[in-house]
Amino acid sequence: MTTLTLRPAAAADEPFLLALYAAGRAAELDQVAWPPGQREAFVAMQHDLRERQYRAAYPDAEHSVVEVADHPAGRLLVNRGEREIGIVDIALLPAHQGQGIGGTLLRRVLDDAAATGDGVPVSLQVERAGRARALYERLGFVVVAEDDVRLSLTWRPS
Repeated sequence: MTTLTLRPAAAADEPFLLALYAAGRAAELDQVAWPPGQREAFVAMQHDLRERQYRAAYPDAEHSVVEVADHPAGRLLVNRGEREIGIVDIALLPAHQGQGIGGTLLRRVLDDAAATGDGVPVSLQVERAGRARALYERLGFVVVAEDDVRLSLTWRPS
């Protein structure tokens, strides 16, 4: 199996994280005919806003870059609390999706949650139409709340 590692994100990772964000929005943004440079400016603005919101809402979260064979492949942002672990963001470049990497990363978080005292739940949100929903459900996450766009899921140790 290819080597899968996590390392703390650093300022030097910002161009990669922007490209990862852009890759995750590509299908949506491809539906618009953008004037030259406008798509890039829009993506940069949206990425910056999201990162500022994450830092404000989760100041102590672990922000990791996922590396596959020593090359950046994704990110994992985890907020660890005493009563719950929140997966704030998990994203992989399209070339690394569908290879079991996301499942491996999630199982690591679930193992950590199960190992804490009596075990703590793990929560996350997913878009209703998101491809990852099936993975989360296979791992034992259940829907605990929903709106028109997103589902809130929780996993509890047995």
